[in-house]
Amino acid sequence: MKSYHALIIGGGGTGGALAHDLALRGLKVTLVERGEVTSGTTGRHHGLLHSGGRYAVKDKESAVECIEENLILRKVMPGTFEENDGLFVAITEEDVEYSRLFIEGCTDCGIPTHQLTREQALAIEPNLSPNLILAVQIPDATMDAMRMALRFFATAKHNGAEFKTYTEVLDVEKTGGTVTGVRVVDHRSGKESVINADIVINAAGPWSGKVADMVGVEVPIRPSPGVMLALEGRLCNMVINRMTPSGDGDIVVPQRGLSVIGTSSWVVDDPDNLGLPSDHIEKMYAEGEKMIPAVRKAPFRAAWSAARPLIGPRGADTGRELSRTFKCFDHVDEGVEGFVTITGGKATTARGMAEATANVVCQKLGVDAPCRTREVVMLPHTAYFTG
Repeated sequence: MKSYHALIIGGGGTGGALAHDLALRGLKVTLVERGEVTSGTTGRHHGLLHSGGRYAVKDKESAVECIEENLILRKVMPGTFEENDGLFVAITEEDVEYSRLFIEGCTDCGIPTHQLTREQALAIEPNLSPNLILAVQIPDATMDAMRMALRFFATAKHNGAEFKTYTEVLDVEKTGGTVTGVRVVDHRSGKESVINADIVINAAGPWSGKVADMVGVEVPIRPSPGVMLALEGRLCNMVINRMTPSGDGDIVVPQRGLSVIGTSSWVVDDPDNLGLPSDHIEKMYAEGEKMIPAVRKAPFRAAWSAARPLIGPRGADTGRELSRTFKCFDHVDEGVEGFVTITGGKATTARGMAEATANVVCQKLGVDAPCRTREVVMLPHTAYFTG
């Protein structure tokens, strides 16, 4: 059987998960990343393993994706997650009203819930607001944003995948209407070269629109930055979410000895130029302290922004109205063969995104090999450096 060569553009969690999946299916895999792996959005999110609860009311497709992947990842990445669960907390009567929709939505999506009284919630999270009325427990968990992705990379590397970091794509090579490879520059040596492949997969996250432009195809991507704020001190042990529709500053994520508050949302044209608006930082304090009053006085550690790769029309205003689901684009219907894009989604759904994309890739190449990433336990993140 012919050994096909797949080239992946983008060294984030999605690219790593896809390299892992395709390597298990027997393909030769090369991945190029203009910086170090996880140096884009993957290394900047707040480290939440979603239960799907945040999307259970208005974005059920994303909610189902999250709870399914939540359960798979706990099995194939043992030891990666702090399985601390999460609380959606109701502070006002409006929150209480929303809780009914929330519980109903979670039930529809297969997300387990357990309602707690004010006294029960304060017993396990004493730093919560004294205005708390009720809370609902859901199976959120936390993770090190980069270490989870490195397990994909480590296992893919063990199975023969090759990673070319600090290697930026300058252009996409085409013969007629077929993509045949990419022209790259190695930023360490300054040397340019062409890497040929049987298929090229665009997994560049918020940059996937720029890569698609090189090919002359359309990817409806809206880079949507969000500001996150890290404070010193572990102000909660569970993930604390506000019992409201998705909004600014509606989550506090415990990360080791820190507490991360997020996030805001707006849209940009250039994911390399996000900015860090001061009023967004203040919004994290203002909304975070409504759930945990100690947020306001906790020592500041850092603030940053990261761009979500949301799928949607160019006219979206803030990104809040866009789904967090993902989509795989086979650009053959645009007259281009040999080129596939995977974008959208979340860190939690990277494995599922890779499975869907690998299915498309294998079908296009005529490779009969099933997905194995639902069962194969991955190597530890350290194996990426030592393996």
